[in-house]
Amino acid sequence: MHSTRRHFALRLAQLAATVGLVAGLGLGTAHAQEKKTLVIGATAGSNFDQLKLGIKPVLEKKGYTVKLVEFNDYVQPNLALAQGSLDANLFQHIIYLKKFSADKGLNLTDITRAPIAPLGLYSKKRKSLADVKDGDRITLPNDPSNLARALVFLEQNKLIKVKAGVDPLKATEKDVAENPRKLVLTPIEAAQLPRTLDDAEFALINGNFAISSGLKLTEAVALEKTPDHYLNVVAVKTEDKDKPWAKDIAGAFHTSEYRAVLDKHFAGYARPAFLQ
Repeated sequence: MHSTRRHFALRLAQLAATVGLVAGLGLGTAHAQEKKTLVIGATAGSNFDQLKLGIKPVLEKKGYTVKLVEFNDYVQPNLALAQGSLDANLFQHIIYLKKFSADKGLNLTDITRAPIAPLGLYSKKRKSLADVKDGDRITLPNDPSNLARALVFLEQNKLIKVKAGVDPLKATEKDVAENPRKLVLTPIEAAQLPRTLDDAEFALINGNFAISSGLKLTEAVALEKTPDHYLNVVAVKTEDKDKPWAKDIAGAFHTSEYRAVLDKHFAGYARPAFLQ
């Protein structure tokens, strides 16, 4: 009887040791599976450069390996994110993110706001808004959210008037009520707008594409006073928004190191309140 009890006690001890070992291995496996490689996409120009100069070094100090991927349009970065080839992206404002996600049926979420180079009106043929002539051609972004943004810009600068009651976030060129100078408004893919400067009198160019084409913000005929809803956001898949690595990406945008990079290399950019 005593022998049986001793044998049973020994078996319990062995079982406990085995369970402990398995638990330990499980913890080790979980620890080993912590995400330490991040792939972040951005459009060419200032968005990509902000990641390269200001965000990648901060994340590398936290032990991450960071790969940056450059894009030249406003479609692929979200598709790549949804498909899993990116962990996060930086290129769009919240209005575009929500509309694109709804249109494509994607579950994407913003995790922090970020600076943006302002939308600007550029010209090789006119020096100021006072030089606008009847019939001048103005090219502007053709994606719905940035087209509406461009029309608001033109209205604020007293070049056109949009119909009363139209949602300023959804306006199209068909919603122009008054165009006294008979300006020819031509929507073009955003990345191609800098190339239209040789033909059009003016081009309304998103800041990142202006800079990546060699234009300077200081060269613009006029710059947008960017409202908060047109600031950039960092997007991730909704299922990832609370993961430690996503919080570390968002946190990198709040660091003094990143702010110092902005002060040095990105003066004049519209910033969220926490980076003012």
